[in-house]
Amino acid sequence: MIVNLSRIGACSPVFLAPMAGITDLPFRNLARRLGAGLVVSEMVASADMVNARPGVRAKAELGLGAEGTAVQLAGREPRWMAEAARICAGQGARVIDINFGCPAKKVTNGLSGSALMRDPDLALRLVEAVVGAVDVPVTIKTRLGWDSDALNAPEIAARAEAAGVAMVTVHGRTRCQFYQGAADWSAIAAVKRAVGVPVVANGDILDAATARRAMALSGSDAVMIGRGARGAPWLPGQVAAMLAGRPVPEAPRGAALAELMLEHYDAMLSFYGRDIGVRVARKHLGWYLDRVPGAAALRIRVVAATDPAAVVAMIARELRDCAFDMPREAAA
Repeated sequence: MIVNLSRIGACSPVFLAPMAGITDLPFRNLARRLGAGLVVSEMVASADMVNARPGVRAKAELGLGAEGTAVQLAGREPRWMAEAARICAGQGARVIDINFGCPAKKVTNGLSGSALMRDPDLALRLVEAVVGAVDVPVTIKTRLGWDSDALNAPEIAARAEAAGVAMVTVHGRTRCQFYQGAADWSAIAAVKRAVGVPVVANGDILDAATARRAMALSGSDAVMIGRGARGAPWLPGQVAAMLAGRPVPEAPRGAALAELMLEHYDAMLSFYGRDIGVRVARKHLGWYLDRVPGAAALRIRVVAATDPAAVVAMIARELRDCAFDMPREAAA
């Protein structure tokens, strides 16, 4: 049974996953404008948020007050999680997401992220603390479990739902897999059977075909696209249109792609400031140009450039007449 996503403010069942160093405010704003049903902030450490650690709140310019945006918090102390959630909700956050899925060692060594799947009681206390602290919907993002011998996502999801969680997202790998092997969408079906709230399938979803297959195997209500959207902020919107049987927006090419890239570039420079913005933008511009046939030489020059005016001129001049075929990820 597919359930309603309106409680979390999603306008379609195709979401943009939180990705550290990627899904900052400029990227999320673009993906949302181009049709992503929900966008999720980069993971924010709850204690750092509360203590206003330099750079954290700036990094986590969270789109507070924006419909279709979730703020993702990480931590292991209920008091810090609750207070960080209060701060975000008080500043306009529409949805608070709790991270039980990050596999990075620097996170799990601090007993946060997917390490919490080894301690379901603590995970539940975090959920209870956050749900009790805010009036906005609270969601969780998990993996299947810590390893193949402890696939406890259904248990954690059921307990979280009983504590008031409004949605569960599951990456179809264990923590010990990191990003190796293939995501097991069929294993997410056990989570779907365990709860009545919406379930979102995540992992290896790159296009409409993989989205359909993930939803069919998992029974999920929505999908979440992560790495496939790098350099393609339009992809979630395209997949959403395909799933709904609506006309699919074309992937930008030539002058349209140049215009989109420069809009994103300007947003990054404004958000981070010139010096940091130039550095942060390189990976995004590189991912865009990886999708342009014959643009390898342009990519090298753009990524190496330090003068924003030179970057703008190269992109505007050299992409204007460049063919840009619809990426494989958008194909039905």
